[in-house]
Amino acid sequence: MIFMTGNLFYFLAFLTLFAAIGVVVSKNPVYSILFMILTFFALTGHYILLNAQFLAAVNFIVYMGAIMVLFLFVIMFLNMREDTEQHKPLMSKIAVSIAGGVLFVIMIAALKDVSMMPVDTANFDSQIGMVENLGKVLFRDYLLPFELASVLFLAAMAGAVMLGKREPGEHNRF
Repeated sequence: MIFMTGNLFYFLAFLTLFAAIGVVVSKNPVYSILFMILTFFALTGHYILLNAQFLAAVNFIVYMGAIMVLFLFVIMFLNMREDTEQHKPLMSKIAVSIAGGVLFVIMIAALKDVSMMPVDTANFDSQIGMVENLGKVLFRDYLLPFELASVLFLAAMAGAVMLGKREPGEHNRF
C-alpha cells in the first residue's frame, strides 16, 4: 500500500508540474485554462493523499467547478486574436526572466534546510483531516466566530442588494 501511495504521489507531482508549466508556456489562453484545471485536479489528488478530504472537496467544487469555468467563459468572450495582441518589448521579457530566476533562487534557499521527519505511527491520527472532525471542531470550539461570520455575510448580502437596487425614476449611471 505504501509503495502504491509513493508512486501515486510521484505521478501526481509530475502531472502537477507538467500542467503548471503548460499554464505558463501555452500561447492559447483556452489551453492555459485547461492546463490549470488539470493542475487543480492533481492538487486535489495530493489533498486526498494527505487525508484532507474537506480541502479536496472544496478544491474540486470551488476551483475546478466554478472559478475555472468562469475563467474559461470570460476568455471565450474576450475574442483574443494574435493580430490584435500587443507585442511585449524585449525589456519586459528580460525583467520577467530575472524575476522568475530570483523567485527560483528564493525557493531553493527556503527549501535547502527542510528535512523529512519519519512518521510516528504510535501517535498518528488518521482521522485528523476528515470532514466530520472538522465540523465537530468548528461547531464546538469556534461556534461564535462561525455565527458572527454568517451574520457578517448576511449583512454584506443585504447591503449589496440595497446598493444595487434602483430608486423609482433613477436611470442607469453607466
